[in-house]
Amino acid sequence: MSSRETNTERSDQARTRQAEASRHGAAGSSGAGSAGDTESAGAGPPAAARVTQVTGRAVPVVGDDIDTDQIIPARFLKEITFSAMGEYPFYDERFDSEGAPKDHPFNRPEYQGARILLANVNFGCGSSREHAPQALTRWGIKAVVAESFAEIFAGNCTMLGVPPVTASKEDVAKLQELAAAHPETELVVDLEAMEVCAPAPPAQGVQAGTADDSAQSRIVVPIEMPKARRQTLMEGMWDSTALLLSNAELVDRTAERLPYIRWSRAG
Repeated sequence: MSSRETNTERSDQARTRQAEASRHGAAGSSGAGSAGDTESAGAGPPAAARVTQVTGRAVPVVGDDIDTDQIIPARFLKEITFSAMGEYPFYDERFDSEGAPKDHPFNRPEYQGARILLANVNFGCGSSREHAPQALTRWGIKAVVAESFAEIFAGNCTMLGVPPVTASKEDVAKLQELAAAHPETELVVDLEAMEVCAPAPPAQGVQAGTADDSAQSRIVVPIEMPKARRQTLMEGMWDSTALLLSNAELVDRTAERLPYIRWSRAG
């Protein structure tokens, strides 16, 4: 087979993989794209969406230095796909040795369907396993607000389109207390305004839904994240696999210029 035929075949295969990745990404991001928390990708990578806001109820997981082995125990890393990872987050914290559920926020009915995780210092430390953010995402988490993150964990979250944003100790505590006392409250993680906002709980003696209640001020918490990560999410460039596949022809042309590629074909 000639080099030209090989290149054409490889380009066709790459385009096929790109189409499959696009379909998979569209299916996988449908939950993240609802309720106005994302915009369509436009001219961006075919499988990614621009992440500008995440709206939803929050689940507080209190404690410093919660590592990836707590988030996803190592024995579950043997699975060859991520498809079942949503069953395993905090598994050993949620279930005893007999499989009976323990008291953990991820088990409590009031937090089922939560989309925003509230954590503390150095969340996601330990090993660099990508399975940790995969497990959280597949459980339903679409954003994480913490005092600080392990860098690799934060990067892995970003690669899944999940914003890892930081806030002060006092502000995280305020959000965790709000989620504990009023788990029905919806928060908005806004990457454009760089803030988390939520309606303030009714003051004592004020009935929810009344005019006095609506006059209560909102809770607004400033957040931070590295500029490059924020830009990656907001421009829909977070899916590196889709980005690579969308440039399959450029990859082929670059490969043609690499001497070790030519040598391997000559052999």
